[in-house]
Amino acid sequence: MNTVNTTLTLPTQPKPQRRRTVVENNDYAAFTRRIIAAHGRRVAAGDVEALRDLTALSVVLDEAITTAVIGLRRTYGYSWAEIGSRLGITRQAAQQRFGGTG
Repeated sequence: MNTVNTTLTLPTQPKPQRRRTVVENNDYAAFTRRIIAAHGRRVAAGDVEALRDLTALSVVLDEAITTAVIGLRRTYGYSWAEIGSRLGITRQAAQQRFGGTG
């Protein structure tokens, strides 16, 4: 006999899927690379004022990578070894770079 009062218990939350298949990521990354390359060409064509903006993109990119790593670790439980492998660095290097964030 089930003695649990279902009206008093919270429904269990489904565990997030570990790996999400997102088809458009490769296309989105390629699009982003084209935009950055075009920005570089525009600066090279004489728009020296935009050089600072182009350089500032590296800060934005580092922040985006950190956000991605934090999300992969917290939400999906990826290990430092898995993250390091995808970045082409060791587990220790990944943990040293991103471990103190979040």
